[in-house]
Amino acid sequence: MNDSPHFDVLVAGGGMTGSALALGLGQQGWRVGVVEAAPVPALLEAPAPIGSVADFEPRVSAISAASQRLLADLGAWQAVAAQRHCPYRGMTVWDAEGTGRIHFDATDLQVPALGCIVENRLLVRALMLALQDSPVTVFDQARVTGLSPCQQGQRQLTLDDGRVLTAALVVAADGAQSRLRQWAGLPTREWDYDQQAIVCTVETTQSHRDTAWQRFSTTGPLAFLPLVSGDPADAGRYCSIVWSQDTDEARRLLALSDNDFREALAAAIEHQLGPLVAVSARQAFPLRQRHAKDYIGESLALVGDAAHTIHPLAGQGVNLGYGDVGVLLAELDSARQRGLSPADELTLARYQRRRKGDNLAMMAAMEGFKQLFSRDELPLRWLRNTGMRWLDQLPAIKHRVAAQAMGLQP
Repeated sequence: MNDSPHFDVLVAGGGMTGSALALGLGQQGWRVGVVEAAPVPALLEAPAPIGSVADFEPRVSAISAASQRLLADLGAWQAVAAQRHCPYRGMTVWDAEGTGRIHFDATDLQVPALGCIVENRLLVRALMLALQDSPVTVFDQARVTGLSPCQQGQRQLTLDDGRVLTAALVVAADGAQSRLRQWAGLPTREWDYDQQAIVCTVETTQSHRDTAWQRFSTTGPLAFLPLVSGDPADAGRYCSIVWSQDTDEARRLLALSDNDFREALAAAIEHQLGPLVAVSARQAFPLRQRHAKDYIGESLALVGDAAHTIHPLAGQGVNLGYGDVGVLLAELDSARQRGLSPADELTLARYQRRRKGDNLAMMAAMEGFKQLFSRDELPLRWLRNTGMRWLDQLPAIKHRVAAQAMGLQP
């Protein structure tokens, strides 16, 4: 491990996106450092066996085929596959206010799965395991408290313990409230949905059948995402839920007893998986769409939630982040092969140009879905239900939509 305080690239944030980027850059031969607030031993800790819904992490990610391929190329997916994870082979989506319904099936697409549900902590663990065998230096239990202006092509990060690290390029992977983005003066466009996403784990009486279930209502979407415990006897009866609701309704639901919440949740999913047996402690977080006007500054780049956050209704947030990682890795690899600095202006400009359009298109599509399903006017209700039924009956178009969501085609 390199103990030098000077690096080619410093990544602020060792979460799902930052650790993947650092791993790839280290493999390319750059001198890379990662600053992470959590202690590495805690991130590497093996998960306890599942005994109840309380043993799952409530925050999970739906990893697309394209993101899985990126993680496999980085050598991290093998560790994910060795832990509990749930490939989902079907997806059923329907409108609570009508008869519109659509089902996607991996068999029809001739792929093993549409995606994979992984607990966030297990994804980070897999990436940290890979980082342990890489030349990347991880500064754990450390927080960035200062970002210097660029001087002579270098940036300095000051840590909370007084250490100062220097790099040609600093990458902000420090989340939606990115302090580095703010310090660098990169403005954002953002708005509040006045909604909260309730997350928890539930045990059902019927098997989820390796299917992701999503019901849209005027107050927000509800997703049941399939989980596995690692015990074959669980028969597919654990799901992670993401229930987006208007803020007042979310607060009411959070205040319910476990029994009343289970009944409300089972009714909201229209009892597709039978009565709910158990529910874990509930968490909620506010929903806000945010997009940085620029992903780059002088010797600085943003990736993942530091650059953009999106409504969770389609589970695309982490996959957009991995899209950023893949493109930035490709551009920096090209720069290295040409003997350029990782902070080369044209290199960073190409990264921004390649990612901003795709991210904005996805964000616009999700905003369109959000607005379409939140309105109850009869013409809109007819339009969305007719559209879903029409799409479900046109396999070629439906398969193209699914393949795009999986990142299998442009």
